[in-house]
Order: sequence, then C-alpha cells, then structure tokens
Amino acid sequence: MDSNASKGGARRQFLQRSARLGAAGGIAALFGGWSTGVRANAVQARNAFLRVGTYKGGDSYYFKEAGVDQIPYRTQLAEFAAGNLIVEALAADSLDLGGMSEIPPIFAAASGAKMKVVAVLRGDVNNQVVLVPKGSKIADPAQFKGKRIGYARSTTSHYFLIKLLKENGLTFKDIEPVALAPQDAFAAFKSGQLDAWVIFGLVVELAKSQGARVLRTADGYLSGNYVISAATKAIADPVRHAAIGDYLQRISKVYDWINRNPQPWSAKSGQIAGVPAQYFLNQVSQRSQPYKLTAIDDAAIASQQQVADVFADAGLLARRIDVRPLWDRSFSTYL
Repeated sequence: MDSNASKGGARRQFLQRSARLGAAGGIAALFGGWSTGVRANAVQARNAFLRVGTYKGGDSYYFKEAGVDQIPYRTQLAEFAAGNLIVEALAADSLDLGGMSEIPPIFAAASGAKMKVVAVLRGDVNNQVVLVPKGSKIADPAQFKGKRIGYARSTTSHYFLIKLLKENGLTFKDIEPVALAPQDAFAAFKSGQLDAWVIFGLVVELAKSQGARVLRTADGYLSGNYVISAATKAIADPVRHAAIGDYLQRISKVYDWINRNPQPWSAKSGQIAGVPAQYFLNQVSQRSQPYKLTAIDDAAIASQQQVADVFADAGLLARRIDVRPLWDRSFSTYL
C-alpha cells in the first residue's frame, strides 16, 4: 500500500460523509449481515466519528458497489499518496485508521509513534517488480554492480532491493542507488537516467506499455502482507473501537466484491486513474494471490519482524526493533 508515493507530502482531499442516526432497531438492521460482535456494538458505534486515510482509487471508492456504503456513523476520508504519510498522520492524531505496507509501521515504532496494526490485508506481490528499459542488456540482478538503480526509500521497493542485492552478493555500496518518488523516478527511467527501477503499482503497467521489461517480480521476496493500522487513542475509545471494527468488515466486503467482479472494478479503476481498464485487468490476471482482509496471526507478526531485522542489519534503523508491541488483536472478532 505504498503506491503513488509523493515526496511533496500528502495531497489530502477531504470528503465528508454522514448519515442521520435512526432508532436503535434501525441501526441494528444495518448491521444485519455482520458478525455477532459487531451487531452487539452497533448502537455504540453509531455515535462515532472516524477519520480514515485512503488512496485515490482505493477501497473506499467501491463501498457502494460492495453494498456497504450505508455507514451509520460519521466518517471523514483523507486521500494520501503513500503509506508512510498515513503513518505520520496517525502519529500526529490527525487520523484514526489507514492502510499501508508492513514497512512504515516499523519506522513508526522506531520513533515511538502511538499507533497499532489492527488487521492484515493479504495481497499481490507481482505488481512489485524490477524494471529495465527497452533494449537493456541486463539479464540478471548480478549485473547491477556500478549501475544506477532507482527505488522508493522506506517502502517495499527498498526492502525488495536490499534482499535482491544480498542474494546476488551485492550491497548498496556496489550500486549507484537513486531514491526517488515514483513520479520522479518514472521520468528518470523514461529519459535513460536509470539502468533499473524497483517499483510497484499502476506505474508498472504504464512503463511496460512503453517498452520496459520486467526483470523480476517480488514473488518470493515480499510476504504479500499489507496492514491496516489505527491510532492508539482511537483504539482506547470504546466508541471509535466499535466503529473501526465495523469499518474493517466493510473493507473486507469490498475486497470480496473486487475478487468476484474484476471487470467492473477494472473499468471504474481505469476511469479514476485516467488509463485503460486493461492495465488493471493485467494486474488481476498476473497477481500472486487475491486480496483478503484477515485477523492478525503469528505468521504476520513474524514476517514483519523479519523485515525489521533486514532494515536494522542494513543500518537503516538506529536500533533493532521488537515489532510485537505494534500489533493489536482486539479486532479479531470482527474478521
């Protein structure tokens, strides 16, 4: 969930959505398809005001299609360009909830940010790749020595590159690393200023359409775990806790809808992004696994610990981080 990163900071577009509060019976009816735990908290959740970080074209755009747009509490959506910016907003108490890859929370933990991971979104890693320009003679990452390699700092692409270099007996000292936001890196890649580019998301399809070649996908390098995080203050508030649990179930239903309806999802996504729907269909056909929101398990925590250890070993963290305190399992009953 680090796609579309922008070094200029978060471009926030605040959208207001509110619903009139009905009688307790009417509210409970809205939760009719939810779990017992959610229905039990329905009356409490209706009084919540939830601030949610999202992305352009993200899951919040498909609530109506998934049939979960009748939210019985007030929400405020803020669009961000990258997961690390959502983490910053959570830490600053500007948001209650938001998604990102498993990496930004590690750096948040290192700085003592007051946030927790509350759910895991298992998803695709084949849309995270190493690209080389059209006509490039590079056939293997072992040939990266002395080359200009683009990546996005403190993201999945950064981690992917560290792992890839190590596998081939190289380090960052053996290459000319170029840390750029995806938009800037795309321009540098197109103009021949990068020999290879480790990148993710829709820009992969854009680059491929202009002749770029995929050297490697992140399958086997990344876990496929993305996460939903919440501010500790919101978690501690019983009213917002109930609303977060409900909102997680709505997100889960959105991804179920997307998995069942790739054609309409791709059509709308293409309209939002201003690109051919086929780019999104390509992502669906090539993905390593469908997206699914799940409760926290030990494997997800162990995966993030491995990532944190890799960043620590690379000297990118001031100290080794124990990620276990980052996780909050209190929302498992909702998922």
